[in-house]
Amino acid sequence: MKKNIYIKGLCAVILFLGILTSCTELLDDSYGNVIGSQYSPETDADISFLVNAAYVPWRETMLLWNGVVRGQQNCGDQDVTPARPNGWVDGGIYKRWHQHTWTVEDNSVWEPWNRTYNGVTTCNRLLSQIDDGSIGVEGEAKINLISELKVLRASYYYILVDFYGNVPIVTDYRNVELPQQSSRIEVFNFIVKEITDNIDNLSEESRGYFYGRINKWAAYTFLSKIYLNAEVWTGNEHWDDCIDACDKVIAFAENSGEYALEENQKNVFITENENSKEIIYALPEDEVYVEDWNAFDFHLNTLASENQKTYNFTNAPWGGVCAIPQFIDSFDPEDIRLKENYISGQQYWYSGDTLYRSDNGEPMVYVNSVPSIDESSMYDGYRWGKFEYAIGSTNRLSNDWPLLRYADVLMMKAESLMRSGKEGAGELVTKVRTRAFKNNPAKATVTDAELEAGSVYDYGRRDSYETTHEGGADIQYGRFLDELGWEFCQEGRRRQDMIRFGVFTTKSWFSHDVSTSSANRAIYPIPNQALLTNSNLSQNPGY
Repeated sequence: MKKNIYIKGLCAVILFLGILTSCTELLDDSYGNVIGSQYSPETDADISFLVNAAYVPWRETMLLWNGVVRGQQNCGDQDVTPARPNGWVDGGIYKRWHQHTWTVEDNSVWEPWNRTYNGVTTCNRLLSQIDDGSIGVEGEAKINLISELKVLRASYYYILVDFYGNVPIVTDYRNVELPQQSSRIEVFNFIVKEITDNIDNLSEESRGYFYGRINKWAAYTFLSKIYLNAEVWTGNEHWDDCIDACDKVIAFAENSGEYALEENQKNVFITENENSKEIIYALPEDEVYVEDWNAFDFHLNTLASENQKTYNFTNAPWGGVCAIPQFIDSFDPEDIRLKENYISGQQYWYSGDTLYRSDNGEPMVYVNSVPSIDESSMYDGYRWGKFEYAIGSTNRLSNDWPLLRYADVLMMKAESLMRSGKEGAGELVTKVRTRAFKNNPAKATVTDAELEAGSVYDYGRRDSYETTHEGGADIQYGRFLDELGWEFCQEGRRRQDMIRFGVFTTKSWFSHDVSTSSANRAIYPIPNQALLTNSNLSQNPGY
């Protein structure tokens, strides 16, 4: 498989780069080691193995424990990790996420910062080695490689500007001075400039050695995301710029056939998904070659231990995160995504026999009900099931993570059309919805006017402590927010979407009360570990 080749080559080059940077002088008699000044990548494979090391932190910051995916999902209105009989309190971190009461000391605040800056540093190191000749690449190949690394570095700042806003822009690997803090607008402008200045030098190839790397179309998709969130991050909207960037990807897709919506959404998330035409940029995963314990552990994080028998897992799941019942209730019952993206109801052995609970011997059934953030049985709540859980999986899944996909390009253009008062949003959203209503095609159609209406999500406190009803009819473009939720659940983006639609700090849901949130919670604090090591940093307001 291509992703296996990618990851094996990646392991080799990381070892090489460790040699390359492990000391200040490299002697010619270093028997058995490659001398940095003698390394001249000549083939696409050589360059691919070299640059792949800079992509590793994307996987780590997204999917390792307390990473970006959890930081986007656990604080939103789709998912919750309630206390279970087997634990899941962990010092209150999941409750603080849910209630927006996280602190500057929380590991969940630190890890996205730490791992993402590891990505920035790796890009800077490679750029420095190219500049000083330690990596001997020349001509057009050098120009293209430098551009790719700069756009990749900009993509890491996409995480940083979203999570933390006011962060240092670091571009010089050899500068040992403490970096100065930049404003959110300055970071936004830096990202846009880095991408637009370098995008024409990027490859248009989407497969082969460019699988899992940023090509021209991934860069345009990242640029679309930057423009889509510009009003939140800078106070100035860039809807037309977002449309233009999306149109570049759409035109290429329609002319080349390289990108397209999958006929079935599930095909994007199967184990062997590296050939999906819907994926524009993936983070390659493989349970054999990616060795981090929590590299990709959705199956363990969500399923109860009994489900080990359903999938013949090598490890028993832990039964933590589940869907918030209010979100499940927002689905149309005929929406295929409800059935295919969530695990619910009676559970079975791999053989097909009924699976029984280990605590009382009754049939094991997942129900769409959770008492509160403070209490739940092991079987309360629908479980994550969007990604295929392969039979016999270890503690790590082998599905590649589809960070950017074609459906998102269509939805970003649709949202920008809607927000700028132009027609056409309904047609684009209908394209995405069509595969979800094959048994009732009429329900797939949605109009511009319908997307501008309120949300069908019934907001309000809804646990064993309190019941309130806030509804969603008052949310501007709320139906579009619903569409984003139904299509992109479990993909590590809900917080960002909720913030853009003005819901994240203004609505209550499940055990989250709006009184525990504030406008300041739309941005995470600068981690205390970072403040202690850089006196140039100032804390974000409200922390």
